[in-house]
Amino acid sequence: MHEIDEVEFEVLNVLYFVEPFEKILEEVSFPSNIVADVLKTLIHKKWVVAMKWDEAIQDYKRSFIYDSDNMHAYSYLATKEGLLAHNGS
Repeated sequence: MHEIDEVEFEVLNVLYFVEPFEKILEEVSFPSNIVADVLKTLIHKKWVVAMKWDEAIQDYKRSFIYDSDNMHAYSYLATKEGLLAHNGS
């Protein structure tokens, strides 16, 4: 199984449903720069996807391109792989 550290575990724990960056910060015990870096790592591992609200469909849509300098502009959701890594740790 993949190695998962404490910060990744805490962030994945919040992402069973789509959550905005600010909500993740409220739920975990780490500063925003650490959380942003961990989200980037989790996206790279394909354990998390960035989501954007789509007014036309009134739902979140996966954002295949995201601005890594503007992490608070997105919401996030754990992927199946991310949930498996989270539950397997």
